Amino acid sequence: MDRRFEVRKREMLKEAEVKPEVAKGMLNRLEEFAEPFVVSLGRSERKEHAQVYIAGLLSDLERKNVESIAYRHDQERVNLQRFIGFALWEHQPLLAELASQVGSELGQDDGVIVFDPSGHKKCGNDSVGVQRQWLGRLGKIDNGQVGIYMGYASRKEHTLVDVRLYLPEEWAKDKARRKKCGVPKEIRYRTRHELALEMLATNGKNLPHKWIVGDDEMGRSSRFRRNLRALDEQYLLDVPSNTSIRDLQGPCPAYGGRGRLPKQPFQRVDTWRNWLDKDAWTRIDVRDGERRPLVLEIVKRVVLARTERSCADPTEELLVVTRSLDENGKMKYDYHLSNAHPDTPLEELARVVKAEHRVEDCIKRAKSEAGLSDYEVRTWAGWYHHQTLSLVATWFLIKETRRGKKIHSGVDRATGSRLAGSAVATGVRSQVSRLADALCEAKKRTQRTGSLLSLQTT
Repeated sequence: MDRRFEVRKREMLKEAEVKPEVAKGMLNRLEEFAEPFVVSLGRSERKEHAQVYIAGLLSDLERKNVESIAYRHDQERVNLQRFIGFALWEHQPLLAELASQVGSELGQDDGVIVFDPSGHKKCGNDSVGVQRQWLGRLGKIDNGQVGIYMGYASRKEHTLVDVRLYLPEEWAKDKARRKKCGVPKEIRYRTRHELALEMLATNGKNLPHKWIVGDDEMGRSSRFRRNLRALDEQYLLDVPSNTSIRDLQGPCPAYGGRGRLPKQPFQRVDTWRNWLDKDAWTRIDVRDGERRPLVLEIVKRVVLARTERSCADPTEELLVVTRSLDENGKMKYDYHLSNAHPDTPLEELARVVKAEHRVEDCIKRAKSEAGLSDYEVRTWAGWYHHQTLSLVATWFLIKETRRGKKIHSGVDRATGSRLAGSAVATGVRSQVSRLADALCEAKKRTQRTGSLLSLQTT
């Protein structure tokens, strides 16, 4: 191996080392962490089931469903299955506690609330809300469920704070299937945008924020944007490339001498973008990435937009176009509409654009590390129980990672490396997984012997 690469390899291995202080006391912190969430469950066995399930979601199980968690932790499958799938405990207090903690620990006045629909591919058609529908993460129509997630991003960190199950209209009208899956009688069909507004009304006050962002599924609805304006919320929402816009800052066609003065015609935004001059783009370094610095080129214009058929909203909005290189080196374009003031700095717009992608990363993290999609439940209650405990488990991972980065902050400053932060996160995840298993093993021994075990030295 070339000497330069050998030296860099040693540096990277040194950066990836996780100090012993990171893991010390983690078991106690996990139990203390769970307490404010499980306190609303009342009965001690429910609290214990919740703690075991959270530990199972944090473990290194390949499939983090009820059966595998129960088997790993020597629990009765039926009891844990009943707790997740059928027990009458409310998930809302746990989500309220989560939003309160996130707002308190991560909250900043210029924070960003993100709404992101995410699909979970599922087989059959008996599970609540399952049907062939658009699954955004897969990029196609397939059989599955869709959750509408509410995330929060600040300069400190980003995480998920709330979720709603999208119940398709066909499901909402089917009394037999509703009864079979335990859908509450008061639940009616609501669009994905209505579910997002419901979460905003419930938790928006707990999350200091300046912006609302979302993908093109959220942004294409002119009604959703009107509702946000009515709530005095500032948004930056993605829209599809076929959105029709009229550039109010562009040159008008030549006047023929008769009738009204001509206006810029409506045209597809991607067609309009092709005619931009090279000097229209401004290059902005957003932040360092794990592989390479992330750079955006950005343009903004005041426009009128048609995001739906036969719907021209007369409200002037700010069109923000960004472009960057994807993993294959191909130029990628994104289009956004905003009600922000036209003088909003490009650097601020770029920061908000990246906040949306950070929450996308958080959904991937929850799926890969906290079993967000690994459930095998069919009921309304079961879906919410699993999703809620998965979001709680993800929050514990984030808290531990933040703690680990503080301990390793000296390494970060000394090396100036972008890799140190991600290495710490990887090391923390490994430690959490190992110690989550240890916690459940300790509980099993306690149940068998009837004696209490000290976890102080772990």
